[in-house]
Amino acid sequence: MSDADLDLLFDETLKARRRVYEAASATPLEKLELGTDEEVYVKREDTSPIHAYKWRGAYNRMRQLSPEELELGVVCASAGNHAQGVALAAKKLGTTATIYMPCSTPIMKQKAVKSIGAEAVNVILEGDAYDDASAAARAFANSTGQVFIHPYDDLQVIAGQGTMADEIVMAGVGGFDIVYLQIGGGGMAAGVACWLKRYYPEIEVVGVEGVDQASMAAAVAQGQPVTLDYLDVFCDGTAVKKAGAITSKFCAKLIDRFVTVTNPEVCAAVQTLWESLRAIPEPAGAMGLAAWMKERESCRGKRVLTIMCGGNMDFGQLSWIVRHAGIGSARRKFYRFSIPEKPGSLLALLQHFPEKVGIVEFQHGVIKGDGARPVIGIDAMPQQLEVFERTLTDLGIRFEDATGQEDVEFRIIHYDASLLVRPIFIRIEFPERPGALKDFLEMNCQEASIVYFNYNYTGERVGRALIGFDFGSDETRESFRNAVFANTTVLRYAKELSAEALARIV
Repeated sequence: MSDADLDLLFDETLKARRRVYEAASATPLEKLELGTDEEVYVKREDTSPIHAYKWRGAYNRMRQLSPEELELGVVCASAGNHAQGVALAAKKLGTTATIYMPCSTPIMKQKAVKSIGAEAVNVILEGDAYDDASAAARAFANSTGQVFIHPYDDLQVIAGQGTMADEIVMAGVGGFDIVYLQIGGGGMAAGVACWLKRYYPEIEVVGVEGVDQASMAAAVAQGQPVTLDYLDVFCDGTAVKKAGAITSKFCAKLIDRFVTVTNPEVCAAVQTLWESLRAIPEPAGAMGLAAWMKERESCRGKRVLTIMCGGNMDFGQLSWIVRHAGIGSARRKFYRFSIPEKPGSLLALLQHFPEKVGIVEFQHGVIKGDGARPVIGIDAMPQQLEVFERTLTDLGIRFEDATGQEDVEFRIIHYDASLLVRPIFIRIEFPERPGALKDFLEMNCQEASIVYFNYNYTGERVGRALIGFDFGSDETRESFRNAVFANTTVLRYAKELSAEALARIV
């Protein structure tokens, strides 16, 4: 890759400026409200007509098609955002687009493509992954003579994506010391980096990839694109198994270094963007900010730029993001405790929890043996978690870090119903505040064995749990039942599990 190639890309981006704004307007550059003196800016590509940046490259490429090529129509393959960009361009330019998408593409993205392109697009579902859809699309284009619009490995597509960097320079907020650019195929990173390095020669360009998505770093290291053995698709907007031949050459020249981020770190960045901008990006859209959060201490005093490259998130991903955001910001841990299996032992454990430590999850079930192994999820500042762990060690309470363990991740609660004698299972609602659950247990559970506990924080003002108790006598069981349903506890709601449901689990 020579300087002449960079000059060519710069010139093509310059020309792209007069084309792309036929399709849509510039997007805003906003400063994060962090409550500190840090300067972190976010380019809001999620505010575009397709809620992602891909319209820029697609329109710039298609705007240069000949009348004959437009008459024939175009073909593309995409799992989401590129398809929407092609659909927008097809409708604007009066052509048609055959769009191949993997069968696993969320319905939301399929509907978005059809809504944007209307009768100008024909969506065909093919294969289980992008590579399958891409192969089918290329074969179709070859058979029909239609132009294949590549999502990233095309000079005109790269130049179109680079127009967002021109908007950043023209925003009037001054220069930047470092920019974090998420990388999938590398089109956005190459286009943006080329433009920014021309105007801010001293800027450090950091390429950001998912831990199991680092195809560009591998391509740069090997000197040519390589195919990853495994590809994680949580950040589906950057899930590219093999980097582009063109983009990898540009990135080798323009990217100063690469950094990887984990999915929980991306979730933490999604939460930060929501709390600061009231914007919810798709996971790939938060990767740049996730890298800054990972390197935050070393960025003190620097002006930082990140790109929120898209906001097309499937609604179903929200629950996973919420559960893992605290893990990514080092404010949530899951602990597996070893305590005696006897009445009062679980309550005794909770009594050692500091007031400022919030319980966000509880997984416990009675099993054979003389010990219990409850799993409790904790939310607190990292320093408080360190103090908490030291306190447990000083008290001789045995525990292990269970964060990320498979059975904890999938909420598998080990439980042996054959050990129960006089069980009661109740659904409860309690005020979602530190100590409320412990208060209930202290008031009513001194003589009960807690044999099952299933609670997961949902962000509501009330907590909901399913708890199973067992008793040594009928008298203690009836006393407990009367106390719980007398409405004299901290509970705002309690209901005993129906006989039918109890029969299925006991």
